[in-house]
Amino acid sequence: MIVIVLSGVLTSCHQRIKSSSDTGLKISAEEDRGATDFVFGNNELTDLVVQKRIKNLSGIFHNYRINPRTPRPGEEVAVTITVGPKVNAAHAWCYYTTDGSDPEGLNGVAVNGNAVPFLQTNVIWDDLVWGYITEFRAVIPAQSKKMIIRYLIECGGEYARGTEGSEGSSEDRPYFAYAVDDWQTPDWIYDAVMYYVLPDRFYPGDNSSWIQTEDLSKHMGGTLKGVRQKLDYLQELGINTLWLMPFMKGPEYHKYGASDFYAIDPRLGTEQDLKDLIRDVHSRGMKVLVDFVANHCSKDHPYFKEALADSESKYRRWFEIRQDGTYESFFNTGDLPHLVNENPEVRKYLLALAVHWVKDYGIDGFDLDYAIGPSHEFWTTFSYALRQVSDTIVLFTEGVTTPEALLSYAGRTDGCQDFAFCQAARKTFAYDKMNVQEFERFLHGSEGYFPEGFIAPVMIDNQNMDRFLFVSGNDKQRLKIASACLFSMSRPVSLWAGTEMGMTQKISAAGSTLDASRNATSWENMDAELLSWFKLLAKARKDHLSLARGKRKPLIADAVKGILAYEKITGNDRVVVVLNNSDSLQDIPLKEAAGCRDILGENEVSTIKNETVLRLPARSAAYLVPYK
Repeated sequence: MIVIVLSGVLTSCHQRIKSSSDTGLKISAEEDRGATDFVFGNNELTDLVVQKRIKNLSGIFHNYRINPRTPRPGEEVAVTITVGPKVNAAHAWCYYTTDGSDPEGLNGVAVNGNAVPFLQTNVIWDDLVWGYITEFRAVIPAQSKKMIIRYLIECGGEYARGTEGSEGSSEDRPYFAYAVDDWQTPDWIYDAVMYYVLPDRFYPGDNSSWIQTEDLSKHMGGTLKGVRQKLDYLQELGINTLWLMPFMKGPEYHKYGASDFYAIDPRLGTEQDLKDLIRDVHSRGMKVLVDFVANHCSKDHPYFKEALADSESKYRRWFEIRQDGTYESFFNTGDLPHLVNENPEVRKYLLALAVHWVKDYGIDGFDLDYAIGPSHEFWTTFSYALRQVSDTIVLFTEGVTTPEALLSYAGRTDGCQDFAFCQAARKTFAYDKMNVQEFERFLHGSEGYFPEGFIAPVMIDNQNMDRFLFVSGNDKQRLKIASACLFSMSRPVSLWAGTEMGMTQKISAAGSTLDASRNATSWENMDAELLSWFKLLAKARKDHLSLARGKRKPLIADAVKGILAYEKITGNDRVVVVLNNSDSLQDIPLKEAAGCRDILGENEVSTIKNETVLRLPARSAAYLVPYK
């Protein structure tokens, strides 16, 4: 069984996060917590959002809107576009191929493939572009078997950008694609509790010591063998999926820039160490995810060094190197040159690499780093090919971008990590920027937004942001209530290594670097209270299927009292989740609590004046289940 997770963080592993002065925000010296907690980075700033929206709406904009999003054999596919005032909207055409070749056409005449017309379906006025927006729809006929459909969109002699939404290669390509198949998301992922590990920072191994732990930008000495030696800990914690950051050879501690994609970095271990780790994980009934970087490599990679030195090198077209010797790189740092994913040779290389890790090592899945770098057409081709290797593959994207953008990956992957949930949870439980009524509305919208079967894993922190405990002012109760909410979501859960131990940090990544949240794991200073709490949450999720898979029924969302309650139900299993996000003890009338007990603690359910009441301390949570 394989899992692919696409990662699209908008902040570099090295990149300095812009401070409040860089973004134009005015924050006082005594700013409230969360004022600089930018889960989405500068991408959420209003000016940038407006500029991007104007650009999209002014021209031909597809946004990968197809219906159905996961077409099966025998289903026709409706393709939707909008055309803004900068393009002649008189006529629009869709050209498509079924043999993998590039479709070609102009003015309704297909040079390669077939042509179908776009028909106008609506016209609206939009104040942002101060003009009319015309909506068109074309229908691509049903196909009788599994295949990839590649298509081209033309309007008035202009072509839509197949790389729209891509932040990686600057090379514009006009091609879009979708897969026709009968794929079903593997069942196990719905129950996944994933533990995200940065090998260099996790554990050096028994009878070994850290190299150093003070300089967060340097290697510290964690190893793959060390990870293996902590599998008992992970299993006791309730983890069923180990998620590793890259271990390929590279100069930086995080290994997101490979100098050899096929080699294990010797600082982390050997090929045998990796094989032993995966074998032992599988022997415990657990799964293994691994970060896979398709957008860039290290500037020390021999292919790039040859391409940079020799303009006639066969690898020159693997990268975007200009005549003056400058080149496109990840966030223009120069350290991580972009791979040209549209180059067939690059695609062939990356796919062979992925197959190698699957077949030769038995890895269950990939976190394809920086998913918003390569085009959707690339991911369509990549995932379709991997699904031919294994019929149990799961595709995730980790794109730090809007839910609207994430929705465009439906049909190309099995889902996307939901950073909008992460942001909303931090606002609600870490620093009170969102009340529980607003959070309930957010949850309701999120549950109805993504199509059925589209997996949206949730987290409250990870390696590319400040730790939750830090932004909550090191308030353990806030972490406990947020994690209780997290573990009650009908989504796969992602836990950043050390959060369960009470790990925090000295300074914020805002105005600093992302290294700030990547301390060595505090094995000698674990918070026993928090560790016990997370074990309780994981056990409850394992014992009660409704927590991981049940429908959520809202019960209370009281912004004044800070009480949020909802019921999770599936089959005969029922759990009532109650969260007191206030600073005071609350007696909560709740008829659904009748005949129930709290499996997270000893919170009392009683009857007062013929009314069932739950007494819940400040900043605390309860999972109520019926007495057996």
